[in-house]
Amino acid sequence: MITWFFCQFLEYKKIDETSSIYLCELILRDDHLNSKVESNRCIQDIYNMNINLIPTICPYCGCGCGLNLVNVNGKIKGVEPWKRNPINEGKLCPKGNFSYEFVNHEERLKTPLIKENGQFREASWDETLNEIVRRLQTIRDEDPDLIAFLSSARCTNEDNYVLQKFARAVIGTNNIDNCAALCHGPTVSGLNLTFGSGAMTNSIGDIEKANCIFIIGSNPLEQHPLIGRRILKARANGAKIIVADPRYTPTAKHADLFLPLIPGTDVALINSIMHVILRDGLEDQDFIKKRTMDFEKLKNIVKNYSPDSVEHIIGVPAADIEKTALTYGESEKSSIIYCLGITEHIMGMDNVMSLANLTMLTGNIGREGTGLNPLRGQNNVQGVCDMGALPFLYPGYKKYVLDSVRADTECEWDCDPLNFLPGLQMVEILEAAYDGRMKAMYIMGENPVFSEPETLKVKESLMNLETLIVQDIFLTETAAIADFVLPATSWAEKNGTFTNTERRVQRVRKAADPPGLAMEDWRIFCQIARVMGSSKLFTYQSEEDIFHEIRRNTPQYAGITYQRLEADGLQWPCPDVEHPGTPILHGEKFATSHGLGVFKPIELRGLPETPDDDYPLILSTGRIIFHYHNSNMTGKSKILDNEISNSFVELNPYDALKLDLSTQETVKIKTRHGEIETKVKITSKIAPGIIFLPIHFLDGKPNLLTNSKVLDPSTKMPELKALPARIEKI
Repeated sequence: MITWFFCQFLEYKKIDETSSIYLCELILRDDHLNSKVESNRCIQDIYNMNINLIPTICPYCGCGCGLNLVNVNGKIKGVEPWKRNPINEGKLCPKGNFSYEFVNHEERLKTPLIKENGQFREASWDETLNEIVRRLQTIRDEDPDLIAFLSSARCTNEDNYVLQKFARAVIGTNNIDNCAALCHGPTVSGLNLTFGSGAMTNSIGDIEKANCIFIIGSNPLEQHPLIGRRILKARANGAKIIVADPRYTPTAKHADLFLPLIPGTDVALINSIMHVILRDGLEDQDFIKKRTMDFEKLKNIVKNYSPDSVEHIIGVPAADIEKTALTYGESEKSSIIYCLGITEHIMGMDNVMSLANLTMLTGNIGREGTGLNPLRGQNNVQGVCDMGALPFLYPGYKKYVLDSVRADTECEWDCDPLNFLPGLQMVEILEAAYDGRMKAMYIMGENPVFSEPETLKVKESLMNLETLIVQDIFLTETAAIADFVLPATSWAEKNGTFTNTERRVQRVRKAADPPGLAMEDWRIFCQIARVMGSSKLFTYQSEEDIFHEIRRNTPQYAGITYQRLEADGLQWPCPDVEHPGTPILHGEKFATSHGLGVFKPIELRGLPETPDDDYPLILSTGRIIFHYHNSNMTGKSKILDNEISNSFVELNPYDALKLDLSTQETVKIKTRHGEIETKVKITSKIAPGIIFLPIHFLDGKPNLLTNSKVLDPSTKMPELKALPARIEKI
């Protein structure tokens, strides 16, 4: 039947076979055809359809995979492979394959909402924006720094650029931050101090050229599957794979050497690897001499971290530390890949700088198949930082404390003098709201009630504001407590650009009209600016107009144009229109002021809280392949949600036996900060004494268990990956 159906279809409408097969499957998905009459009807229906394939970029993780959205009669109905895309070459993970499903979901926001007497009512854009402006102007006139903004790694570069400009040029505050503060803030800070740039040094395709890949605090086969694919291809080419993780993950299954690291002991492991490399003379002395500084300081620290002295601290046998050091140190091209398992610690910046030390010690940077490669968790984490949605930096990571930087920006924007006072980071903004020192907050495309540490306190902080404005595509937990909710467009309903984990800027293309009165994020800010009398600062007619301004204000993007992005995208820095982009950073010199890489010797610090008799287990958190972040989007996909839709806690059979627990039993997980209920999943893939909780599910919010009181003083990062906990039977 199917073969006959395809043949009939191809006679009706001459299009390529791949698309025809897809479209037939599309119809068959909804219609059970049991006769040629019904098949002929469907063929005729397809023939009459207006079908378009729109190339764009996946809205989920930082890989930046290309895909084609299938628009049928004005509605997005599916996804087709985009084989030319250099990231994924037509392959997609489950999230990418079903990324279209949430776009047409019935719960999409379609009209502005105003809360009155504790209830939302629908309102017009004019009424809503006028009331928002009245409130913002009143607070701004008192003190602009009583207002704060949260930008979004899910929105385009253009959206984020306009928001940070609105915050600075219209409101007059630098209180703007984004989710990187809770994922890759330690990367930005740590790599800036060591390399001079806080970005992934190499390219995704370059991973295949490595001889050794050391993966720590990352599970790419679930979190970044198309990068996981490159790792598997490297292994097929002969590369040795080393994985350090407290769980025997799908990535670890493919490792030549697995290191079951105790959470929070990364620095001791990395220092011990460097100890062996120096002991055996495997360091790159020429690279160290010509391209780095402060090497002697590093030697004085790592000499105290022999494998025998640390194995009982980190849970990894000394022999395996030796093997890791020899494999990584003797390899001609060694690459390091890491993610949130490294950064989401109170000592996350220490972990990042330690990995930078290991990279420089062996000269594994600035060449193919080498590098230090942090994997961004969300689709535009790199871009939102590039655009200056940060409390201390302008677009392009320019330091606005410098008078010359502010003067140049004031001239470019043709605006009043800009605020020179440092802005607050997200955790500080919430603390100020909790204490009554913040009066208003504007949140675009984020859900801090779910994603920030200490959920109950976050909610209380936001409810303590005089005015909370949330701009989103669904009524999230955060939007539900807002005073104003503004309906925005999804990624599939807008044009613009995303910048992926390897610094590749790529085009996002509109594939359908938004529902109801929903509007593009950047247009909403332009409308508010108009009502506030600042329309001259926001005269954009299109996303490309915004990107022209981005190029003028962001040196790394200066040579990038929409026309140059039509095919494969470009990797920054790209300083002029003749430049081909930069696949590999730090080839001849580092981005520091003196061009040298800086060794930062790091001692192992203790965790702020350690296990004891009351809380004997260590709780770690992470992602699973079928969901993304707080599942506001993947949870609206029937296919993905059918795979798994409820929380669970993984624990070792030894711990389950001690606690008399069985699989699927409901338990309480308690920390010193909160408790949740969830189901038990018993598995030998996690070490005794450690438990694992996915971050995605409403019925098991891990951030009810976290602590935001003790922070890294530099990055304000709380401890999210190593929390003392206990499990109780119910």
